[in-house]
Parts: sequence; C-alpha cells; structure tokens
Amino acid sequence: MPKAPLADRIDQGRGIEPADLVLKGGRVFDLITGDLVETDVAICCDTIVGVFGDYAGKREIDVSGSVLVPGFIDTHLHVESSLVTPHEFDRCVTPRGVTTAICDPHEIANVCGVKGIRYFLESASQLVMDLRVQLSSCVPSTHMETTGARLVAADLVPFMDHPKVIGLAEFMNYPGVLMKDPECLEKLEAFQGRHIDGHSPLLRGNDLNGYISAGIRTEHEATSYDEGLEKLRKGMRVLIREGSVSKDLHALVGLLTERFSPYLCLCTDDRNPLDIGEHGHLDYMIRTAIELGAPPLAVYRAASLSAAEAFGLKDRGLIAPGKRADIAVIDSLEGCHASLVLAGGVVADAAAFAARVGTEPMARNSVQSAKIEAAHFRTGGNRVDTPVIGILPGKIITEHLNFDIAPQDGDKRPDLSRDLVKIAVIERHGMNGNRATGFVKGFGLQRGAIGSTVCHDHHNIAVVGADYGDMALAANRLVEIEGGFVVVEGGQVLAELSLPVAGLMSLRSFEEVREELLKLRAAATSLGVVLEEPFLQLAFLALPVIPHLKITDMGMVDVDRFEIMP
Repeated sequence: MPKAPLADRIDQGRGIEPADLVLKGGRVFDLITGDLVETDVAICCDTIVGVFGDYAGKREIDVSGSVLVPGFIDTHLHVESSLVTPHEFDRCVTPRGVTTAICDPHEIANVCGVKGIRYFLESASQLVMDLRVQLSSCVPSTHMETTGARLVAADLVPFMDHPKVIGLAEFMNYPGVLMKDPECLEKLEAFQGRHIDGHSPLLRGNDLNGYISAGIRTEHEATSYDEGLEKLRKGMRVLIREGSVSKDLHALVGLLTERFSPYLCLCTDDRNPLDIGEHGHLDYMIRTAIELGAPPLAVYRAASLSAAEAFGLKDRGLIAPGKRADIAVIDSLEGCHASLVLAGGVVADAAAFAARVGTEPMARNSVQSAKIEAAHFRTGGNRVDTPVIGILPGKIITEHLNFDIAPQDGDKRPDLSRDLVKIAVIERHGMNGNRATGFVKGFGLQRGAIGSTVCHDHHNIAVVGADYGDMALAANRLVEIEGGFVVVEGGQVLAELSLPVAGLMSLRSFEEVREELLKLRAAATSLGVVLEEPFLQLAFLALPVIPHLKITDMGMVDVDRFEIMP
C-alpha cells in the first residue's frame, strides 16, 4: 500500500475527515502502560492516525470482543528453512500476526552467492508482510566446509543501502572474530555503525566482551538463563528462540519480565510448515510464554515494540498515531489466535495474497554429485576409540562423545544396540567430490536411512543410516529430485519431499509441504527414529560453528578446538 499523504494523515487523525479504515469496538493492548483500552483505531493508507477516541471511516470493520495488538516481528529466521518460497512463507505466517520478519538468506547464498540475496530482495518487495533482509556475513560459515559460493565484504557492500536491508546478518564465525581473521574484520569494519547481528553459543566472560566490542548488537544463541542474563548485562539485545529444533523458550522464560522486556525479542530460527500447522509461529511462542508465567506485557513487548527498537524499525511496534498499520486482532492475550491481520494497512486475506507479483524460481538443478556406492560409507582406521556426535533433543548444540568401535574387515560399522549409526556428508556443489563419514547417537534408527540437502550452512548432502545400501540410495535419490528429504528402507523409497529451489525450498504450497512432512515423519518413525524433527536435527549436525562436535564434507569437526579432527 502507498504511503499516506501527510495532509491526509493529519486531517484523518484529527477526525475532521473520515479515516480510510476504522477498526471499531475492540480493545487495544497499550504496550506503554499495560492497559487494555476500548477504542477505535483509525488508519490512513498504511499508517495508524487515531487511537483512544471515536472515529468515522470510509470503511469500518467491527472487531467487538477482540483484543488489538501490534503485529509481531520475528527478529531472526531463514525463510529457506521453512522449506517454502518467500511468497508461501508470507501466506503461511502473516495470517498468524507476523507482519515483519527479519531474514538472513545465507542458506541460499551458500548455494548460489549474491544471486540468492538478489532473489530475496526481489521477493521482499512483493509480499504482504514486510520482509527485511540481513546481508549474509558467513558464506561459508568457516573454512572447514565446501560451499557453492563465497561472499567477501566487497560482495555485500553494494547491497547495504537497499531499502529492505537492515545490516549484517548473524556473525556465526565467532572464533574468526576473536582470532581477528582478516576477512571477518573486513566485513565488520564495513558495517560499523550499522546493525550487526550476533551468533555466539556458550560464549562467556572476556571472550564475549571482545566479541561484542566488534560492534555486534543482538544475539539469539543463548540457551540458559545465566548465559542470557550475562549477554543482557553486557548490552546485547537477546532474541529468545523457539524453532522446530532449537527450543530455548523454557530455559529463558525467566528473563521475560517487565523490567527486562525492553531488551528482549522473539525469534523462530526456524519453524517448518508442519510445526507451524500443529503449534503455530510467534503466536505459539506468545501463548507458551504466558502459560509458563511470563507477564503478558513483557511477552507482547518482546514480540513487537522491543523488537522494533532493537533493529531500528522506529515506525512500528505500537498501536499509536504515526506508526505503520501492523495490527493483529486476536481473541485474547492468552489465546493469541488472530482473526484479522493488517500489514501496512493491507488486510492479510486471500485477495491480498492473490494480488502479489510472483518471483521466478531460481537455482534449479543445484544438487550435483557423482553416483554414490554403498562402499563409500565405510569408515576406516585402526583406532578403536571413536568420536561420536551426541544429539541433545531440542538443541543444536551437540555432545562430543567417545565410544569404542572396533573395526571389522577394515570398517567401523553401525552398532544399533548402542544407537550408534553412520552419518555421512557428501559435497554436492560440483566443487571437489568430498565425502566424510562418522558416527552419531540419538536418532534411535534401527534400519534404513534418511537423507537431506538441507544441511547447514553449506547444504551438502547429509545421510544417516543403519544400512550402507539404503544410504547410497538416499543420496542418489536426492540428486534425482533436485534436493530435499528422503526416507529409504530395504532398497525402497518410503517417502520424499523435493526441494528444487537451491535444494532448499519447494515450489508447492505450504499446505502440500505440510502433508509431505507428515508422511516423512511417519516413515522416519517406522525406522525407529525417536526425534520429533529428525530432518532439521540432521541439518544442524553439519554446522561447524555450534559446539561441540560436528561433521562436514571435510571430516569430523571439533568445534571447541575449531579444527578438523585427524
């Protein structure tokens, strides 16, 4: 919707001209005082112009019995990890009250570089919600993985003044910052004075001080109350995260007080359509936080006003004159079920979504790998002592375990009695053909294999399995379907989801993706998998900036030492 002319905003705010739209009969949740106030809300084009009064409108909507809150702001996510395109993501979450989302497109950027950033900027200009873009700071995230592209400071600087760009996205390579890596420092120097988002799991003490001193303002990796409190005390805005895999809300909800709420935000990082359909998005976080005892005023501030302040979006976050008309009409503060959502004054309904311009799909056929054989999953070596990735359900942090696994005929094999199954990462960008194998504990897998090209952040092929033949079939099938998820048993594909846009996003509707995810979950469960989100959990086992033990196409990575293990 176009910006309202200044003269019209003044006259409609004064009530001497009818407002373009008036929401009548509802109660506004005032995030300054915490009061629920029955009032009309007058809107001129995309701007709120009147509250706490009576207004007449050219169009009026009766919202009697409902509560009006500012639209929600997801302060950190990767749209690609929702498995749908930006347009489908918009259609999926905006009706739930999410009117602003701040994304880092580093998933697609790791596949195709600046073309992926341009794709997101083009898409962002066409949506009902306001999608803001942070420029991907770590492509690749480290030197210990193979990606399809590499971005340096000179690649990012031309985008920094784009109207949809906020600043530099999560700086995941925190060891690179502390070690003063020249490429890291060049990016940080280029964005000094602009917003720089952080990513520093378990970083504490003086090392945290050094990291923040680089100009990093926000952080979403706190997983305990003490860690979150330290980061708050040191001036960071803490983004409380509750995604499909990373679930930190229960651990951090004690921070959600009225005293701390001006410095807290909410983020998903990330939720897929199945999880959104079953539970919700930011609306789920809000409901859950209040159920856990957090004051509603603190929760709704974090969901909108505090988020807007943290990221410099001064035009939103309140239902107040002069603010962007981002409004969620909900049943109650505790229920947080939206019946009507306005994003920039536009009613987020089927007509609004149908009126959007589309973006051409890109990065097709990006999964390039030579044919994989069962023998490729053998793990050699004479040492019995073997590092094993230990999954912590609900976290992307992993344990660095060690088990005795004796070689048999020159191969360390899966041991299902101890839940030790093979994991492999296969380079898929056509760069070098790397393959690496290792062991993981926590899937519960008893047979077959599961595979994925959603493999953070390099997005190579990742396969977990109890049977080498099934692992090979899973990897080869992923190439055939242009990337995605697959479940295999006994030489047969049980379920699959094709993600042909960069091997990350579907071209289908979010409803269809949700149905396919249900089939995939059921198929994985039939193999003995005990994890609620096995595919996204698998994806994070390959991210070498999250402690403690990970795997990439170059081998097992000791994240604490920041090195590939011999």
